[in-house]
Amino acid sequence: MANPVVPPASGEALHVGEDDLPFVDLGDGTRIQLLQVDLSQGLWVLRTKFAPGYQVATHYHTGPVFAVTFTGKWYYKEYPDVVNTAGSYLFEPAGSVHTLMVPDTNEEETDVWFAIYGPNVNTDETGQVTGILDAATILNVYRSMCDAQGLGYDKLIVIGEGL
Repeated sequence: MANPVVPPASGEALHVGEDDLPFVDLGDGTRIQLLQVDLSQGLWVLRTKFAPGYQVATHYHTGPVFAVTFTGKWYYKEYPDVVNTAGSYLFEPAGSVHTLMVPDTNEEETDVWFAIYGPNVNTDETGQVTGILDAATILNVYRSMCDAQGLGYDKLIVIGEGL
């Protein structure tokens, strides 16, 4: 069997160190560190730190989501027996409706890395849409919050801007 053909690299790999980008406080018990946005694919990659007792609004994603937990513990209210702890990996298919919960008994922040394709669609208890967050919106929010706090974000990887 022949070896596979490996295409030439289109550029150098991009690296973001843990301290290269700031965590910004959203003022609601969460802090985010946006790592990469690909506007052409609707991809947003970020680390989120949740305070104990935090609850995300019920929502679904229009594309798949991948998550790795670094510290703490969290689960979905709809699946309370599946608890994500340090080292856990989660795959979430598009359309999965859920409510992220962080136990108030946690003694530390819960730190999770997410790669999200497509918008995050928030819903109320009747299923009506109450808000939408996508790659372009999170990029604008992150930049605005960094600017307001005097924090730099020059290592943020942004693909597809200005296309």
